[in-house]
Amino acid sequence: MLLAVLALLFGLALLVWSADRFIDGAASFARFLGMSPLLIGIVIIGFGTSAPEMIVSALSAVNHSPGIALGNAYGSNITNIALILGLTALLKPITVNSEVLKKELPILTLVTLISAALIYDAEISRLDAVILLTIFAVYMLWTLWQGVKHKQDHFIDDVSSELAEKPLMKFWQSVIWMLIGLLLLIGSSQLLVWGAVEIAAYLGVNDLIIGLTIVAVGTSLPELAASIAAAKKGEADLAVGNIIGSNLFNTLAVVGIAGAIMPIQASAEVFERDISVMTALTFSLFLFGFGLHKKPGTITKFKGAILLLCYIAYNTYLISTAL
Repeated sequence: MLLAVLALLFGLALLVWSADRFIDGAASFARFLGMSPLLIGIVIIGFGTSAPEMIVSALSAVNHSPGIALGNAYGSNITNIALILGLTALLKPITVNSEVLKKELPILTLVTLISAALIYDAEISRLDAVILLTIFAVYMLWTLWQGVKHKQDHFIDDVSSELAEKPLMKFWQSVIWMLIGLLLLIGSSQLLVWGAVEIAAYLGVNDLIIGLTIVAVGTSLPELAASIAAAKKGEADLAVGNIIGSNLFNTLAVVGIAGAIMPIQASAEVFERDISVMTALTFSLFLFGFGLHKKPGTITKFKGAILLLCYIAYNTYLISTAL
């Protein structure tokens, strides 16, 4: 048990560190290739911050641990909205000015409903996975097109500002750190999954609970750090953009890749409890992101406190039922 706990904690720490190294290396590499700031922000940084969830869920599917695969993806979405946006709004109210983000909020809501419909039969089949991955490809193309169309958007300005602050490595350094980060991501994810499965077996709980709680929080740490840093610098649209992008990536790409590797059987409680909570939180984010009477939507400290309380209540229920 002690070895499993150490493996889980060390795996989480190494996962977060290697994700940062991968993002820095990949972003510098992309700048050497002449990619635009928007493309780097959406594809490279967006992929990098969601890489922990993707690799953990993929390895969980390979290791026949579907609970961790789904719990990690859906639990991360719940954590992103309720915990991360809740904490960020408590530090500084978040105002959504970006027209690009306001168009992505309905997409996130629709994608969440599609995901709920696909898992209603308690399975993510390979056909379901193909549907999710196809929607993800279309979404990426649409997002890039929107970025080119709205060149003066607040979100794009925040992305460009964030990239300007990142140090530009030498070409060989960027390649080395990108490869080292990717290898460590895979290794630390394998270590984390092993530790999580062992802990679940020792405690006599299913691995879904571990995936929804410990693993979900751990793989969401890059989003937590990025959102709080963006809010402190007054880049509120970037904070919300990180969460929207991460949740879309988790729902479509992370679950899609895991399901393509190995069809996932889910218990009925995934739909009845976890998908329901995720859907409710997504609707709340949709409502908070749109303002009334042509005013920009704002996640105030009070709304942030509500989100945080929802997260505490959800996890309290998970732990109490598991024990």
